Amino acid sequence: MRLFRRATPPETVTPGETLAELTGVSAVRGLRQVLRDVSLTVAAGEVLAVVGPNGAGKSTTIGLLSGELPAEDGQVSVFGRPIGQWQPGELALRRAVLPQQSTVAFPFTVAQVVAMGRAPWARTDRTGEDEAVIAEAMSATEVTGFAERTFTTLSGGERARVALARVLAQRTPLLMLDEPTAALDLRHQDLVLRVATARARAGCAVVAVLHDLNLAAAYADRVAVIADGRLTACGPPAAVLTPELLSEVYRREIEVTTHPRTGAPLVLP
Repeated sequence: MRLFRRATPPETVTPGETLAELTGVSAVRGLRQVLRDVSLTVAAGEVLAVVGPNGAGKSTTIGLLSGELPAEDGQVSVFGRPIGQWQPGELALRRAVLPQQSTVAFPFTVAQVVAMGRAPWARTDRTGEDEAVIAEAMSATEVTGFAERTFTTLSGGERARVALARVLAQRTPLLMLDEPTAALDLRHQDLVLRVATARARAGCAVVAVLHDLNLAAAYADRVAVIADGRLTACGPPAAVLTPELLSEVYRREIEVTTHPRTGAPLVLP
């Protein structure tokens, strides 16, 4: 009896290789047109920050790229194949998704929740890595110290870090993070985005929905601005995060200067 899946992900990806892509995609949620004719690529080796006002379509973009939401028009591809052609198990070996909120219905411990990230690798030749991968993910997100606590007893910020550890434990080349810093203090915001950057430098592609434009400026290789359901701009932070564009998108006057130490754009509402 064969125990291993055939469609395991490639051992390596080429820097700059497109791992996920939206081509002329539109999306409807309920009766509302959420996205219109959006084309966007996600490449190996980069952090792509998706920013924009509330209700602009940022989370829908993550949902489309991950295959959790259907496109009304256009095409969504992962690893060069239309996303609908992947079996769920195959897709789970290629992309991991951190939703805005993570809920656990049963009294699982932190260690058990993180271990859930290894479920797609069951019955593959990589199961022997589970223990080391789980430990590494918990260490990176600083949750090892409360590994035996029940998930439901954690604070919002602690739950967010455990949820990220689960995503890291999944060990996929493509990570999609929906507002990963929303519940975190300043120190842990920095921690999470340093982890995301490290994964990108190791060859992964990371997509992160962010509300803090200064975090996007500091950590992203490219920034995609979505407003009124359309992709307004996409490129390096210095080219995209301009006072003219941001003032128009957010409908208030915004100033942009240069960070005195890093040289990154510094957004001042």
